Amino acid sequence: MELSYEIRRSTKRRKLTITVERDRRIIVHVPESMPDAKIRQVVESKRQWIYEKISHSQKYQGLPHPPGKELVSGESALYLGRLYRVEIIKDGSLEVEFAQRFLIPETLIGRRVEALREWYIDRAKAKITPRVMMHARSLGVDVNGVKIVDNHYRWGSCTVNDNVNLNWRLIKAPVFVIDYVIVHELSHLIESNHTPRFWNIVRTQVATMEKAKAWLKEHGQLLEETI
Repeated sequence: MELSYEIRRSTKRRKLTITVERDRRIIVHVPESMPDAKIRQVVESKRQWIYEKISHSQKYQGLPHPPGKELVSGESALYLGRLYRVEIIKDGSLEVEFAQRFLIPETLIGRRVEALREWYIDRAKAKITPRVMMHARSLGVDVNGVKIVDNHYRWGSCTVNDNVNLNWRLIKAPVFVIDYVIVHELSHLIESNHTPRFWNIVRTQVATMEKAKAWLKEHGQLLEETI
């Protein structure tokens, strides 16, 4: 069976790595000068590993149809692992507010989803970024920068420049899940591959690692819904 994969070259990359996204796309990250023949050879040698990753229960396609929810009073939206009631209010404000429920001004009719998304991103920057630095200090690693990104099929990534990227949708998950994803990415600054040593580092830092992995397995796709 022919393997279909995307090659991404970088002048800063020193070795080949393969990632299988949650939508089952195969991405091969390679140094700029690596020949195609060498890439094919390495990918073929990893064929069994790739098939195992593709068939993993956390890999999935997009939702077969939209969830059907609308941002109207009485609906609910996720925040830090809990569902909170949405309330449309008669208010001249142009921003979403949160007070143990989502208060969305009537003036935002027509762009309520976008306004809530902007609120999520702002909260992710405010709450997730400090936790990255806290865990980095605990692990004894240096982080050049933290970015909250819009990435449908990855919760986080660690770049060759020691930057950490985290999906804004994580702000919908419980804090113990957010911490697990953060530590997972930071641990790659110590151990690049998913070796036993890598998982020991994560487990030592996040005692709820298995619980977090189980939560993402069960609820991960829910985070990617619009609300």
